[in-house]
Amino acid sequence: MKQILSITRKEVNSYFGSPMALIFLGAFLAVTLFAFFWVDTFFARAIADVRPLFRWMPLLLIFLVAALTMRQWSEEQRSGTLEMLLTLPVRPVQLVIGKFLAVMALVVVALALTLPLPITVSILGNLDWGPVLGGYLAALLLAAAYAAIGLFVSSRTDNQIVSLIVTVLLAGLFFLVGTGGVTDFVGGFIADLLRAVGTSSRFDSIQRGVIDLRDLIYYLSLTAVFLTLNAVSLDRKRWSRGERTQAYRRSITWTSALVAANLVLMNVWLYPLQGLRLDLTQQQEFSLSQTTRDLLNNLQEPLVIRAYISQKTHPLLAPLAPQVSDLLKEYQIAANGKVTADVVDPASDQAIEAEARQTYGIQPTPLQVSGRFEASVINAYFDILIRYGDQNVTLNFRDLIEATPNRDGTLDVHLRNLEYDLTRSIKKAVYGFQTIDTVLASMKDPVRLTLITTPKTLPQELQAVPATIQKVAQDISQQSNGKLTFETVDPDAAQSKLTRQALLDTYKLQPIPVSLFSPDSYYLDMMLSVGDKSQFVDPPSDNSEASIRTAIESALKRSTSGFLKVVGLWTPPAGGVDQLGQPQQQMSSWQMLQQQLSQDYTVNPVDLTSGQVPPNIDVLVIVAPQNMSDKERYAIDQYLMRGGSVVVAAGNYTIGTSPTGGFGVQPVQAGLQAMLDGYGIHVEQALVMDPQNEPFPVQVTRNIGGQAVQDIQAINFPFFADVRSDGMDLTSPIVANLPAVTMNWPSPITLDAAKNANRKTSVLLKSSSKSWQRTSLDIQPNFQLYPDTGFLAEGQRQAFNLAVSVQGVFESYFKGKPSPFQASQSTPANASAPAATPTPAPVQPSSMLEQSPATARLVVVGSAEFVDDAILQLSSRLTQDRYLNNLQFVQNAVDWSVEDLDLLSIRSRGTTSRVLKPMDAREESTWEIGNYVVALLALIGIGAIWYYRRRNEQPLELVPAIGESRDEGASSHESA
Repeated sequence: MKQILSITRKEVNSYFGSPMALIFLGAFLAVTLFAFFWVDTFFARAIADVRPLFRWMPLLLIFLVAALTMRQWSEEQRSGTLEMLLTLPVRPVQLVIGKFLAVMALVVVALALTLPLPITVSILGNLDWGPVLGGYLAALLLAAAYAAIGLFVSSRTDNQIVSLIVTVLLAGLFFLVGTGGVTDFVGGFIADLLRAVGTSSRFDSIQRGVIDLRDLIYYLSLTAVFLTLNAVSLDRKRWSRGERTQAYRRSITWTSALVAANLVLMNVWLYPLQGLRLDLTQQQEFSLSQTTRDLLNNLQEPLVIRAYISQKTHPLLAPLAPQVSDLLKEYQIAANGKVTADVVDPASDQAIEAEARQTYGIQPTPLQVSGRFEASVINAYFDILIRYGDQNVTLNFRDLIEATPNRDGTLDVHLRNLEYDLTRSIKKAVYGFQTIDTVLASMKDPVRLTLITTPKTLPQELQAVPATIQKVAQDISQQSNGKLTFETVDPDAAQSKLTRQALLDTYKLQPIPVSLFSPDSYYLDMMLSVGDKSQFVDPPSDNSEASIRTAIESALKRSTSGFLKVVGLWTPPAGGVDQLGQPQQQMSSWQMLQQQLSQDYTVNPVDLTSGQVPPNIDVLVIVAPQNMSDKERYAIDQYLMRGGSVVVAAGNYTIGTSPTGGFGVQPVQAGLQAMLDGYGIHVEQALVMDPQNEPFPVQVTRNIGGQAVQDIQAINFPFFADVRSDGMDLTSPIVANLPAVTMNWPSPITLDAAKNANRKTSVLLKSSSKSWQRTSLDIQPNFQLYPDTGFLAEGQRQAFNLAVSVQGVFESYFKGKPSPFQASQSTPANASAPAATPTPAPVQPSSMLEQSPATARLVVVGSAEFVDDAILQLSSRLTQDRYLNNLQFVQNAVDWSVEDLDLLSIRSRGTTSRVLKPMDAREESTWEIGNYVVALLALIGIGAIWYYRRRNEQPLELVPAIGESRDEGASSHESA
């Protein structure tokens, strides 16, 4: 080891004995900083990562390492000192390793000088250090391979320029064969082979933060092979051509060949293996989550995952195919034989293509491919099928990929969140296949269904309902093998265990009046108890056997996990009236929201005019509530009182047409404001305006050379509040990993401290601290008078609550009020006229609950338009995929409402906000110049330290240092 370190010190001293080392380091650092800040426009990207640093690292290292290695052996041969080295009592391997370590020492110094870049990024944003560590490790491994190649080439020539050129060509060849351009050109098996051989493809794998054993073995093997060739090349220079050394020459040659062959075979054997890797990313983005593993381990039937991917496809999609294949193998391994996963090319098998098209409706997608001299269209497959029992779910490439435009006009195409897309699809297929027998079998606690009814006071039209409920309940009880028990309780019975007073005190359950003027009342309710938890089940309005069975089974499914949840979506019905009572045109639609929720849930539009939420609804989503009757409010109120979850987009303003024919806003009439006030959540009658906002696209006509050209320009629009991570409650899973949410025409929300004292509340979204309120409905900006925002800033500037979540006990809004089902008896306008025959009041669907259990959940958003299709389409014209954050916010709220936090945790992986904090041009220049100054000072410091050491130490003598171990190396020298 002493000999190796002595050689290393000698070579490092020779580097710094002249300005060569500082010139190499300075050039490398200058190019790196230029590429980071100018080529990849770091501040324009506004993303807190150092991907631009490692994007150019493989190319920069080729030239740096080639420059460092070109003189190592060439200069020794040219000056004649190589013969002296070879006659010293030191093995060629020790010489090679010593020079290799000297080169790597300079590489380490060069990489260390780039550390101010990730430190700067971590100050400006939320940097994930996992990919940073992976990137530096990948750079070291790549530099080691290049150094071994450069040393071998240098040993074969005495000309430094020739060594430099050949090293660049050879290292560049290893880099080039793994790039996307080459692999996309050849395609098929050869492309996979080139990816396995190329250094660039292996580098990409490590620098994203995944340390794969296969990649480590590859780089170490490549380094070992060329270091071995270097040692053999040096040793050959000492060989004579006589018979006495023939056996030695033969043994060295065969040994080297066997070592190289074993290393190649090791890489071939390891290449198909999966799972031998370490994920360094902060949220384990490239490893299967525990949620996915639990889902796969609980499969009762075989699951098939099949990827239909064409080998001849778009060049931007081709690099994604290996990632899909790797993750499918991870699913197959984690399932322990319960999952069959494969990747097929439908074009290669007509039977597979016919099955994909006819059975699963999978069609090829026409993709335009532009070459240098021509453009063509390729019909390619990039779809995934999940099949479980009789259920199947398909994902096409639009569901799987995400395209981000680069500054140079190209597209960065990558997989969106493949594990989330696969797991949610598997969950949808598995849960859709489950039966009620599986529900009962999965329940650990005993289940009891109690029918609470008063036969003596039941109205005539409801007399047959208890018998129907009993028949259905007993049928389910018999199928449950004793897991479910059924009983009937009459609160008016003498020995009843649930009296009327007990129902009122314990469950806040009020009886239903028989009629408006009758003193009698009745009960007709079902209570489902699982262990110590109880929920009330509303009897369906038609009281048929099928509807009653659906109501009971839906309640059972809500009491357990493992079933596809049902979202009830209420939107304003078409054909409403304006504030003057005139019919108005329906401008709003919510198809995007329905499509988003349909990815994970069954979405059913609901009609609340009957005063009852359908019994199969697991969470109720109310969008832009307006023109609602008391019966509809009663349905929402009682759904919440029964422990349900409600998400309300309850802004006080909706879009309409302005007098000029453009967009305008109008106040909401007959909404949920009063009921939300009763719950302690006040949505104020005002608009929040925020200088931190999403721009509004405006079409502008310009005259260019006599031609009218229409452009889309972005104007400052404070009504579109842009809520970033600093305005979110990051402890809430609803917003913890959303980068931003836009609230369009939001109203401020105030929480009543007294009513919410014993509830869990969270302010999900807040405007910036420079926001203000506006009551005027004029939304046309005037930039001549107010050039900054277009509007006059009124009142005090402060942050306003824009969305809240509340969980706990709620008191019914209708407590102490007459039921909306008790119609008032009409009085004739003329007393002398005969009295009109009173119309019988509609039957109240169930008893009224005055208080909810602690499991009730309510999410209130102060904007009614932030998920409107028209607004989202406007947003997409400027910000492309940013509008999806609004839809994701609602889906996260639904996940939280149904306590489906498993999928939410997977979806949030990799979506942590990595946005840089806002800066002006002067601040950006300051940070950029600061990095250049730090780099320059570091170079000056290194040069000064080395110069000082060189002046105050004795010259390093190589021969005495090696001679200290002369006896140790004598035997090998003599044998040679």
